[in-house]
Amino acid sequence: MGALKKLFKHTFIYGLATVLPRLLSLVLTRLYTDKLPTDDYGIYASLFVYLISGNVLLSYGMETAFFRFMNKSERKSEVQSTALTSIFITSGLFLIVSYLFKDNIASFLEFELEFILYGILILFFDALCVIPFAWLRNQEMPLKYSFIKIATVVVNLGLNLFFFLVLPLLVDNNSSSVFNALVFENKVHYIFISNVLASLFGLLLILPLYIRIRLRFDFYLWKKMIRYAFPVLIAGVAFSINEGFDKLMLKYLLPENIAEETVGVYAACYKLGAFMSLFVTAFKLGVEPFFFSNANKKNSKEIYADTTLYFTIFGAFIFLFVVVYIDIFKTILISNSAYWEALWIVPFILLANLCIGIYHNLSVWYKITDRTRFGAYISVFGALVTLVLNFVLIPIITYKGSAIATLIAYGSMMLLSFYFGQKHHPIPYNLKKIGSYLGVSILFVFLSFYVFDRNLIIGTVFVLVFLTLIYKLENRELKKMMKSISAKKFK
Repeated sequence: MGALKKLFKHTFIYGLATVLPRLLSLVLTRLYTDKLPTDDYGIYASLFVYLISGNVLLSYGMETAFFRFMNKSERKSEVQSTALTSIFITSGLFLIVSYLFKDNIASFLEFELEFILYGILILFFDALCVIPFAWLRNQEMPLKYSFIKIATVVVNLGLNLFFFLVLPLLVDNNSSSVFNALVFENKVHYIFISNVLASLFGLLLILPLYIRIRLRFDFYLWKKMIRYAFPVLIAGVAFSINEGFDKLMLKYLLPENIAEETVGVYAACYKLGAFMSLFVTAFKLGVEPFFFSNANKKNSKEIYADTTLYFTIFGAFIFLFVVVYIDIFKTILISNSAYWEALWIVPFILLANLCIGIYHNLSVWYKITDRTRFGAYISVFGALVTLVLNFVLIPIITYKGSAIATLIAYGSMMLLSFYFGQKHHPIPYNLKKIGSYLGVSILFVFLSFYVFDRNLIIGTVFVLVFLTLIYKLENRELKKMMKSISAKKFK
């Protein structure tokens, strides 16, 4: 239980770095959906899918390789400097090559040239931060990590508020204003300009770590790290397909006159699933170095089993809570009712994110046993499911097909990871409890959302019943954990 206390402590702090920025991001969702028509919001959502894939390609699994080799190698300084140098060189090459071919990229992807340039700069700045952020996590410095992450997003928020709310006031009825040069007819420009400047700000904050870690390169060590990282890269590419290609396929498979608008309403309601992804991301940030640092302990398997159980408990509660109070959240986060058309997808997206969170917990077996190729196999399978089901379902039921495909893809990845994990590195998961919590939450969500049509009173009863179930089954262990956590101050 001591190891779990440390994990949840770090998860809480990483959660601040994840939850607070994402909450600010949800504020921006309200801003964007208020100020942008649905088709322009679709342009923004589509381009960000490419940025997700670009981030994966430019980090190419080196972050995970960094954690693995930092915890198993005695040459820690060479590991961190080699990883940093590798990312630094490849990021520079990306910047040069992509700028030279910027017109071709814009033509192929069917975006304005300016949007492609914004994307290139965002990807370049973010890639340079990958290893420094990993170094902070490995050194168990969550407070510094959180400060930089939060500061970056605050800058992003401030710039968006300036462009969307303040700038129009500065140029209104004043043709000679110096701010006129910042005015764009298509307001999507403001989103990407804010992201470029925020990413640059984050890089400047973390730049001193380049001096501390140093740019040095050990080619022999790098080859071993790349061999470990390559399957992680494949898995990451496949994951980016699962995460965002539904929006691209909606754009390219639907008739042109409704494609961007459909992507816009789908992407906006997809954001309501962010409550689960916040929890999953925060947990993943804390759990990845935690898994590696506990790999050699005698009770490591029991620790991993307990971690997955408690993750499932909290995740199942979040799933139920958000669905029950979705009508409150939608009015707060998406006031423009034109976007509410796709609200049907929210339970599917929340459950899909919960499945992928459980998958991240289950994936410990192939990471600590250096069988990362299984992560690639599973993720590629999930990507194929995503592509095939979207291709089949979108022409029939449009965005509903995308939501169903996402859930099936993530659910199948979760089940495959469990199956192969129990064959190669069995862990004594409490399947009875995990299945019970998942089953009850899914049942309550189905009844609340689809049978009782989101009746708030009935949904609240379901929430209270679920909390009572948690209290009855986990009261003793949760009390021990919370008492131990509160007895210690965060470093």
